[in-house]
Amino acid sequence: GLGGFVDGILLHQILQWHHMLSSTGTDRIGVRPYPVDTVPGLRMNTVWDGLFHTVTWLAVLIGLGLLYSRVTGSRGRVWRSRTLWGWILFGWGAFNLVEGLIDHHLLGIHHVRTGPYQLWWDLGFLLLGVLLMLAGWALQRTGGVLDLCRDDEPAR
Repeated sequence: GLGGFVDGILLHQILQWHHMLSSTGTDRIGVRPYPVDTVPGLRMNTVWDGLFHTVTWLAVLIGLGLLYSRVTGSRGRVWRSRTLWGWILFGWGAFNLVEGLIDHHLLGIHHVRTGPYQLWWDLGFLLLGVLLMLAGWALQRTGGVLDLCRDDEPAR
């Protein structure tokens, strides 16, 4: 979810390199073209960007709900743990890998940056996903076991 927010906010909104349907018309599944340089095309892309953000927002809420339901005490230690942040990085990388493979390569509905070197931008996105997954995996491995039953925090 957090990786999706970075993608949507940075690449879709701030840099405006692509939108969810910005490569339709040249995609692999025959979706009607929605060019971002027309008002109707931009409207449709904005709706789909919004749906994408809704899904990422729900993923974050579900993840936080699951975390909150499983941690009843020592929440500060959880937020400071390498294990949590390692798995967050891993999840971000997994998002990049799955979203990049499906939307950029399999469906072709959008690309990281269309035009010259489009394939290299898409491959770089996949590589970033793999690197984030490796970094997250390595970080969570250094976190050790987080025993929330042990009282390591000083009394307040």
